[in-house]
Amino acid sequence: MTESSASRLLALRCASQAMLDGRDEAALRRQSHPDLSPLLWHVGHVFFVEHYWLAERVFGDRSVTDRWRGLYFPEECQKHTRSIRLPDPAAMRAWTDQVAALNDHYWARAAQHPHALLERGYLHAFICQHYAQHLETMRLVVAQLDLADDPTVATLDTPGDVRRERVHIPGHTMQIGSAGIDAYDNEKPAHERTVDAFDVASGPVSNAEWLGFMRDGGYDRHELWDDDGWRWRCLDRVEHPQHWRPVDGGWQIAWHDSRTPIAEAPVHGIGWYEARAFARYAGARLPAEHEWEAAARSEHLNATGQVWEWCDSAFKPYPGFTAFPYDGYSKPWFDGHHYVARGSSVHTEAEIKRPGFRNFYPPTHRHIFAGVRLAW
Repeated sequence: MTESSASRLLALRCASQAMLDGRDEAALRRQSHPDLSPLLWHVGHVFFVEHYWLAERVFGDRSVTDRWRGLYFPEECQKHTRSIRLPDPAAMRAWTDQVAALNDHYWARAAQHPHALLERGYLHAFICQHYAQHLETMRLVVAQLDLADDPTVATLDTPGDVRRERVHIPGHTMQIGSAGIDAYDNEKPAHERTVDAFDVASGPVSNAEWLGFMRDGGYDRHELWDDDGWRWRCLDRVEHPQHWRPVDGGWQIAWHDSRTPIAEAPVHGIGWYEARAFARYAGARLPAEHEWEAAARSEHLNATGQVWEWCDSAFKPYPGFTAFPYDGYSKPWFDGHHYVARGSSVHTEAEIKRPGFRNFYPPTHRHIFAGVRLAW
């Protein structure tokens, strides 16, 4: 491990531990959303996973992992059961310090230890990305905690028309996917793909545009919705983005970055079904994920990095896909019920920000800071 890579791992560990700061134990244990785990669990999980792959899988040391696998392996512990089993915050901080010290010992030994997972720095990249992904999830937990308590809000009361600025992407053949050592199995193998000509919006849909959709009855017009999406909308009584609240003829919108006027900021808090309905309303569609990647690699997408952007693509394996380093990272989600979101959000760490990275969620997920960019 190089000095810079060791420094980055230390920074990710410290950022994870810092998620314990500034909140009482009740908040750290709270399950703020049915699809999210408590903050306290995420902190323990990321240190456990680093130790599992390094100490157990590479060096055969199970002395720590055997005690905790029933809590920190997600498949062995349902989300709603995790809170009561967690140590208190002080004990968690002490335990993660101890595990980090053990991990540093094994990283030092790894330089002289031949193992397939250590080749070309793969395991270090894998572990850093795991910390990075959970840090974003922890920030989503914080957002949901704030939404239930006292969120910072801005007010929006004026709708906007759908903007028509678009960029033309000519038809061409390009490489899709990622070939780097840091790429996940679902990004591989990198392969050539013919991209037909299309147009893509120069920026993501704004809050003001979304308010225009709402004022024009977008949530009440069955013809704009997929049948499954309409059933979900009616059953869950979905009428606005997840973090919007009505107030005095307008809307209070939580988690707003004050550097961007609220009307111009990208909408988020919407699921894939909602994104598809808006695209139909706008006389457009969502980009296929290979189109999104083509536009990103040709540097034709403005205002990226603010919200994940839903694509009109189910999460599927690329031709020649091979699961690695274990079956459970990608394969269970090739089920036709998860859809791709590309790009990154304001909560995304640097390790994840590459054009080939594929995020994926059920179409009903609305807490993930995902928005929409139109295509034609």
